[in-house]
Amino acid sequence: MKKRILFLCTGNSCRSQMSEGWLKALGGGRFDALSAGTAPQAVNPFAVKVMSEAGIDISSHRPKLVDEYLDMDIYLLITVCGGAKEVCPAFTGKVLDRIHWPVDDPASATGSNEEILAVFRRTRDEIRQRVVALLKDLQG
Repeated sequence: MKKRILFLCTGNSCRSQMSEGWLKALGGGRFDALSAGTAPQAVNPFAVKVMSEAGIDISSHRPKLVDEYLDMDIYLLITVCGGAKEVCPAFTGKVLDRIHWPVDDPASATGSNEEILAVFRRTRDEIRQRVVALLKDLQG
């Protein structure tokens, strides 16, 4: 059985969706990449666009409530929430290990579409770097 890695944020609309997409793309099929939120919202179209630019299609992803995973054994729970203004969600299911990635929410970006896309691209690239580092750690 593949090890389940669950990415958790509040809305399951941007950061956790991008994280799931990156792990599926870079993980070589070794992990079951999942994402969820405590208050799911529609997947953000800017997240879909910037991931598509990187060759990863998350357009079919749907927002999921964290409760869907409470009865599953989760190998690693990764919370992807940002600064002090944002409350990281809690997960009460069965988890072997937990880590936190302090990633700011790109959905709070304002400005022109290009300015907003620039924020989403930075977030996409930051998450990619974190997933690459995670995969190296999990190999050791």
